[in-house]
Amino acid sequence: MDSAPLAETTVLVTGASSGIGAATARKLAHDGADVALVARREDRLSELADEITDDHGVDAHVVPADVSDSAQVAAAIESTVETLGSLDGVVVNAGVGRGSDVETLSDEQYRTMIDVNVDGAFYTARKSLPHLRDGAGSLVFVGSFAGQYPRPFNPVYAATKWWLRGFAQSLAGQVGDDDIGVTVVNPSEVRSEFGSEDGTPFNERFEPGEVTEPEEVADAIAFAMRQDPPTAINSIDVFRRDKFGHF
Repeated sequence: MDSAPLAETTVLVTGASSGIGAATARKLAHDGADVALVARREDRLSELADEITDDHGVDAHVVPADVSDSAQVAAAIESTVETLGSLDGVVVNAGVGRGSDVETLSDEQYRTMIDVNVDGAFYTARKSLPHLRDGAGSLVFVGSFAGQYPRPFNPVYAATKWWLRGFAQSLAGQVGDDDIGVTVVNPSEVRSEFGSEDGTPFNERFEPGEVTEPEEVADAIAFAMRQDPPTAINSIDVFRRDKFGHF
Protein backbone atom coordinates (compact mmCIF):
# COMPACT_ATOMS: atom_id res chain seq x y z
CA MET A 1 0.00 0.00 0.00
CA ASP A 2 1.19 3.50 -0.82
CA SER A 3 2.45 5.06 2.41
CA ALA A 4 1.38 8.52 1.22
CA PRO A 5 -1.76 8.00 -0.90
CA LEU A 6 -2.76 11.66 -0.69
CA ALA A 7 0.64 13.14 -1.56
CA GLU A 8 0.49 16.25 -3.75
CA THR A 9 -3.09 16.98 -2.75
CA THR A 10 -4.61 19.74 -0.64
CA VAL A 11 -7.55 19.08 1.68
CA LEU A 12 -9.49 21.70 3.63
CA VAL A 13 -11.08 20.67 6.94
CA THR A 14 -13.70 22.78 8.72
CA GLY A 15 -14.10 22.55 12.48
CA ALA A 16 -10.44 21.59 12.58
CA SER A 17 -9.56 22.94 16.01
CA SER A 18 -10.62 19.86 18.00
CA GLY A 19 -12.30 16.47 17.96
CA ILE A 20 -13.08 14.85 14.62
CA GLY A 21 -11.72 17.80 12.67
CA ALA A 22 -8.31 17.80 14.34
CA ALA A 23 -8.05 14.00 14.14
CA THR A 24 -8.95 14.14 10.46
CA ALA A 25 -6.35 16.78 9.72
CA ARG A 26 -3.70 14.62 11.39
CA LYS A 27 -4.80 11.53 9.46
CA LEU A 28 -4.85 13.29 6.10
CA ALA A 29 -1.42 14.76 6.78
CA HIS A 30 -0.17 11.28 7.68
CA ASP A 31 -1.46 10.19 4.26
CA GLY A 32 0.62 12.94 2.63
CA ALA A 33 -1.92 15.72 2.07
CA ASP A 34 -1.27 19.38 2.67
CA VAL A 35 -4.08 20.60 4.92
CA ALA A 36 -5.98 23.84 5.37
CA LEU A 37 -7.32 24.16 8.91
CA VAL A 38 -10.54 26.15 9.27
CA ALA A 39 -12.20 27.06 12.59
CA ARG A 40 -12.76 30.10 14.77
CA ARG A 41 -10.07 29.36 17.38
CA GLU A 42 -6.86 30.54 15.73
CA ASP A 43 -4.63 29.61 18.66
CA ARG A 44 -5.67 25.97 18.50
CA LEU A 45 -5.30 25.90 14.74
CA SER A 46 -1.77 27.28 14.99
CA GLU A 47 -0.78 24.64 17.55
CA LEU A 48 -2.21 21.90 15.35
CA ALA A 49 -0.50 23.27 12.26
CA ASP A 50 2.89 23.26 14.01
CA GLU A 51 2.31 19.68 15.18
CA ILE A 52 1.30 18.48 11.71
CA THR A 53 4.22 20.18 10.00
CA ASP A 54 6.71 18.74 12.49
CA ASP A 55 5.26 15.23 12.47
CA HIS A 56 4.47 14.75 8.80
CA GLY A 57 6.50 17.26 6.80
CA VAL A 58 3.48 18.60 4.90
CA ASP A 59 2.20 22.16 4.64
CA ALA A 60 -0.52 23.23 7.07
CA HIS A 61 -2.36 26.46 6.36
CA VAL A 62 -4.22 28.15 9.23
CA VAL A 63 -7.43 29.88 8.16
CA PRO A 64 -9.49 31.36 11.01
CA ALA A 65 -13.10 31.59 9.84
CA ASP A 66 -16.70 31.26 10.97
CA VAL A 67 -18.44 28.88 8.56
CA SER A 68 -21.80 30.54 9.20
CA ASP A 69 -20.48 33.64 7.38
CA SER A 70 -20.46 33.08 3.62
CA ALA A 71 -17.87 35.80 3.00
CA GLN A 72 -15.47 34.25 5.51
CA VAL A 73 -15.94 30.81 3.93
CA ALA A 74 -15.23 32.21 0.47
CA ALA A 75 -12.11 33.98 1.73
CA ALA A 76 -10.87 30.83 3.48
CA ILE A 77 -11.17 28.74 0.34
CA GLU A 78 -9.54 31.34 -1.87
CA SER A 79 -6.72 31.73 0.66
CA THR A 80 -6.19 27.98 0.63
CA VAL A 81 -5.92 27.80 -3.15
CA GLU A 82 -3.60 30.79 -3.29
CA THR A 83 -1.34 29.48 -0.53
CA LEU A 84 -1.29 25.73 -1.20
CA GLY A 85 -1.87 25.77 -4.95
CA SER A 86 -5.03 23.69 -5.30
CA LEU A 87 -8.07 22.31 -3.52
CA ASP A 88 -8.48 18.56 -4.05
CA GLY A 89 -10.66 17.63 -1.09
CA VAL A 90 -12.94 19.23 1.48
CA VAL A 91 -14.17 17.82 4.80
CA VAL A 92 -17.33 19.59 5.98
CA ASN A 93 -17.09 18.85 9.68
CA ALA A 94 -18.02 22.01 11.60
CA GLY A 95 -21.17 21.49 13.62
CA VAL A 96 -22.83 22.32 16.92
CA GLY A 97 -25.59 20.82 19.01
CA ARG A 98 -27.45 23.08 21.43
CA GLY A 99 -30.46 22.84 23.67
CA SER A 100 -32.74 19.84 23.94
CA ASP A 101 -36.53 19.92 23.80
CA VAL A 102 -38.33 22.16 21.33
CA GLU A 103 -40.43 24.04 23.90
CA THR A 104 -37.43 25.41 25.79
CA LEU A 105 -35.07 25.87 22.83
CA SER A 106 -34.18 29.55 22.52
CA ASP A 107 -34.11 31.47 19.26
CA GLU A 108 -30.33 31.81 19.65
CA GLN A 109 -29.81 28.08 20.15
CA TYR A 110 -32.02 27.23 17.20
CA ARG A 111 -30.42 29.80 14.92
CA THR A 112 -26.88 28.74 15.83
CA MET A 113 -27.54 25.13 14.81
CA ILE A 114 -29.09 26.21 11.51
CA ASP A 115 -26.35 28.74 10.82
CA VAL A 116 -23.45 26.33 11.44
CA ASN A 117 -24.81 22.88 10.58
CA VAL A 118 -26.92 23.82 7.57
CA ASP A 119 -25.76 27.17 6.19
CA GLY A 120 -22.09 26.46 6.92
CA ALA A 121 -22.23 23.18 5.02
CA PHE A 122 -23.94 24.85 2.06
CA TYR A 123 -21.51 27.78 1.93
CA THR A 124 -18.50 25.47 2.10
CA ALA A 125 -19.80 23.15 -0.61
CA ARG A 126 -20.89 25.98 -2.91
CA LYS A 127 -17.52 27.71 -2.87
CA SER A 128 -15.54 24.47 -3.08
CA LEU A 129 -17.23 22.88 -6.07
CA PRO A 130 -15.48 24.85 -8.86
CA HIS A 131 -12.07 23.92 -7.43
CA LEU A 132 -13.02 20.29 -6.85
CA ARG A 133 -14.33 20.07 -10.41
CA ASP A 134 -10.94 21.21 -11.72
CA GLY A 135 -9.15 18.30 -10.05
CA ALA A 136 -11.81 15.56 -9.81
CA GLY A 137 -11.82 16.08 -6.07
CA SER A 138 -13.77 14.75 -3.12
CA LEU A 139 -16.25 16.35 -0.73
CA VAL A 140 -16.87 14.55 2.57
CA PHE A 141 -19.66 15.62 4.92
CA VAL A 142 -19.56 14.58 8.57
CA GLY A 143 -23.12 13.62 9.34
CA SER A 144 -24.43 11.67 12.31
CA PHE A 145 -26.59 8.73 13.30
CA ALA A 146 -28.90 11.56 14.40
CA GLY A 147 -29.47 12.17 10.70
CA GLN A 148 -30.77 8.63 10.19
CA TYR A 149 -32.71 7.78 13.36
CA PRO A 150 -35.16 9.83 15.46
CA ARG A 151 -33.59 11.82 18.28
CA PRO A 152 -36.37 12.73 20.74
CA PHE A 153 -33.88 14.41 23.09
CA ASN A 154 -32.65 16.87 20.44
CA PRO A 155 -34.96 17.04 17.42
CA VAL A 156 -33.63 20.27 15.93
CA TYR A 157 -30.02 19.08 15.93
CA ALA A 158 -31.21 15.81 14.40
CA ALA A 159 -33.13 17.71 11.73
CA THR A 160 -29.98 19.58 10.69
CA LYS A 161 -28.21 16.25 10.19
CA TRP A 162 -31.14 14.83 8.21
CA TRP A 163 -30.87 17.94 6.02
CA LEU A 164 -27.13 17.45 5.66
CA ARG A 165 -27.52 13.84 4.53
CA GLY A 166 -30.24 14.74 2.03
CA PHE A 167 -28.21 17.63 0.68
CA ALA A 168 -25.06 15.57 0.33
CA GLN A 169 -26.70 12.65 -1.42
CA SER A 170 -28.64 14.90 -3.79
CA LEU A 171 -25.49 16.89 -4.49
CA ALA A 172 -23.68 13.63 -5.30
CA GLY A 173 -26.21 13.05 -8.06
CA GLN A 174 -25.79 16.58 -9.37
CA VAL A 175 -21.98 16.66 -9.57
CA GLY A 176 -21.13 13.02 -10.22
CA ASP A 177 -20.88 13.66 -13.96
CA ASP A 178 -18.30 16.33 -13.12
CA ASP A 179 -16.14 13.65 -11.48
CA ILE A 180 -16.63 15.03 -7.96
CA GLY A 181 -17.00 12.39 -5.28
CA VAL A 182 -19.41 13.09 -2.41
CA THR A 183 -19.52 11.05 0.79
CA VAL A 184 -21.42 11.26 4.07
CA VAL A 185 -19.75 9.77 7.16
CA ASN A 186 -22.24 9.07 9.95
CA PRO A 187 -20.76 8.40 13.40
CA SER A 188 -22.68 7.61 16.54
CA GLU A 189 -21.50 9.25 19.78
CA VAL A 190 -17.88 10.41 19.53
CA ARG A 191 -15.68 11.17 22.53
CA SER A 192 -14.94 14.79 21.62
CA GLU A 193 -15.77 18.30 22.84
CA PHE A 194 -19.20 18.03 21.25
CA GLY A 195 -21.92 19.10 23.69
CA SER A 196 -19.74 21.60 25.54
CA GLU A 197 -21.92 24.55 24.45
CA ASP A 198 -24.75 23.66 26.82
CA GLY A 199 -23.45 20.97 29.13
CA THR A 200 -20.85 18.30 29.69
CA PRO A 201 -18.83 17.51 26.56
CA PHE A 202 -18.73 13.94 25.34
CA ASN A 203 -15.03 13.58 26.14
CA GLU A 204 -15.90 14.11 29.80
CA ARG A 205 -19.22 12.28 29.77
CA PHE A 206 -17.74 9.06 28.37
CA GLU A 207 -14.68 7.12 29.41
CA PRO A 208 -12.18 5.88 26.79
CA GLY A 209 -13.61 2.76 25.18
CA GLU A 210 -17.26 3.61 25.87
CA VAL A 211 -17.98 5.30 22.54
CA THR A 212 -16.28 5.98 19.21
CA GLU A 213 -13.03 7.94 19.21
CA PRO A 214 -12.37 10.87 16.81
CA GLU A 215 -9.50 8.96 15.23
CA GLU A 216 -11.85 6.18 14.18
CA VAL A 217 -14.08 8.64 12.35
CA ALA A 218 -11.00 10.23 10.80
CA ASP A 219 -10.00 6.83 9.40
CA ALA A 220 -13.36 6.57 7.63
CA ILE A 221 -13.05 10.09 6.23
CA ALA A 222 -9.56 9.40 4.93
CA PHE A 223 -10.75 6.15 3.35
CA ALA A 224 -13.39 8.05 1.40
CA MET A 225 -10.88 10.71 0.42
CA ARG A 226 -8.42 8.11 -0.92
CA GLN A 227 -10.80 6.76 -3.57
CA ASP A 228 -9.58 7.37 -7.10
CA PRO A 229 -12.06 8.54 -9.76
CA PRO A 230 -14.48 7.33 -10.93
CA THR A 231 -15.04 5.46 -7.65
CA ALA A 232 -16.76 7.23 -4.76
CA ILE A 233 -18.05 6.04 -1.39
CA ASN A 234 -21.65 7.15 -0.94
CA SER A 235 -21.86 6.81 2.85
CA ILE A 236 -20.08 5.24 5.79
CA ASP A 237 -21.68 4.53 9.17
CA VAL A 238 -19.22 4.42 12.07
CA PHE A 239 -20.36 2.78 15.28
CA ARG A 240 -19.23 0.41 18.00
CA ARG A 241 -20.29 -3.18 17.47
CA ASP A 242 -22.23 -3.15 20.73
CA LYS A 243 -24.06 0.12 19.99
CA PHE A 244 -26.01 -0.53 16.80
CA GLY A 245 -28.85 -2.37 18.50
CA HIS A 246 -29.63 0.71 20.59
CA PHE A 247 -30.63 2.91 17.65
